[in-house]
Amino acid sequence: MDKLVIHGPTKLKGEVTISGAKNAAVAILPATLLIDGVCKIENLPNISDVKMYCKILQELGVKIKWITENEVEIDSRNINCTQAPLDMTSKFRASYYLLGALLGRCGTAEVGLPGGCNLGARPIDQHIKAFEALGAKVEVAQGKITAKVKKLVGNSIYMDIVSVGATINAILASVLAEGTTTIDNAAKEPHIVDVANFLNTMGADIRGAGTDVIKINGVKKLHGKASYSVVPDQIEAGTFMLAAVASRGNILIKNCIPEHLDCITAKILEIGGSVEDYGDSIRVSMNKRPNKAIVKTLPYPGYPTDLQPQIGVVLAIAEGTSTIHESIWESRFQYSFELNKMGAKITAQGKTAIFEGVKDLNGAPVYATDLRAGAALLIAGIIADGETQLYNIEHIDRGYEDIEEKFRSLGANIERVTEPDEK
Repeated sequence: MDKLVIHGPTKLKGEVTISGAKNAAVAILPATLLIDGVCKIENLPNISDVKMYCKILQELGVKIKWITENEVEIDSRNINCTQAPLDMTSKFRASYYLLGALLGRCGTAEVGLPGGCNLGARPIDQHIKAFEALGAKVEVAQGKITAKVKKLVGNSIYMDIVSVGATINAILASVLAEGTTTIDNAAKEPHIVDVANFLNTMGADIRGAGTDVIKINGVKKLHGKASYSVVPDQIEAGTFMLAAVASRGNILIKNCIPEHLDCITAKILEIGGSVEDYGDSIRVSMNKRPNKAIVKTLPYPGYPTDLQPQIGVVLAIAEGTSTIHESIWESRFQYSFELNKMGAKITAQGKTAIFEGVKDLNGAPVYATDLRAGAALLIAGIIADGETQLYNIEHIDRGYEDIEEKFRSLGANIERVTEPDEK
């Protein structure tokens, strides 16, 4: 069992380069199943979720050739199975994209009920609604989802709630369907735009991605013979932005899209930080204790739920009393109990948490409860007095490439230690 041992406090200074977006990569990889050919994907983040997805694709008959640790060639011409291995797909949430991709390519799909971070109820009813609107029959039983259709036909799909996953799955299932599909009340996140751009590069006809109405004109075939580079990771960039603020540091964040970070920039300016925009990089600095703030998570372009725990660390050490309203996942505040072990004063109830700011945090043994909580606790360890031991770091490895090495390059004192498993 690995853990991270962190000695603080440290003011983070220097520059860091952002990797490809995890949330885009885990949707683009299954999207390759729709291509009757060979394609190359560049700027893939070297993380465990990406490696797991590639193993699943190989089980389905896809040929994968790694060119570098961030670049892969994928040959989906000879898919020989539409039943994804249940033991693999049940380990992470994004496995449900296999449903839309296999349904679109083969007319049938079987995938285990998705796992991933424990953030409370995460229903897939909007996914099922989209598949059924296109003519598929969907069954959920015995821990798996089965979808079948003789022929997918375009239709109008209205999302009852704004759902990133359901929007992407509806796109995947519609690309090769007959006729036109319209998705109303669609999610607008940058990685949805990236998936649409990838598919369009391969011959799809998707219009309006990034708005709340997306139209897909079905095509007969997607071709390969093209390369595509995954968009920079908005959430990783935001994580380092907030780490700069929490540590009262100064970080140049390279290979990012500042427009995708506007809501984080606005909050950093509100709490007293500085943000300089250089087009494809930004500099974030802080030289004092943060101001209090009120944060409410919302679908893009609102403040992202995936950066809620990280700003929670900032507000834990801010002047005065702050509030976070979580409107996406009801169990997103699990990290607050771990921060309280470090001296924070956070009261979380339901989807609201109150932060009574303290001057300093103190090192302690803490446990990552999910991917973004792990990143937040890592930042907390960097700014805390003394030693912090961070456990369950497999959550962090799912979504951040070389995160401890990147923080070390900024001056953090972090060591990955392997402890013997208890018998």
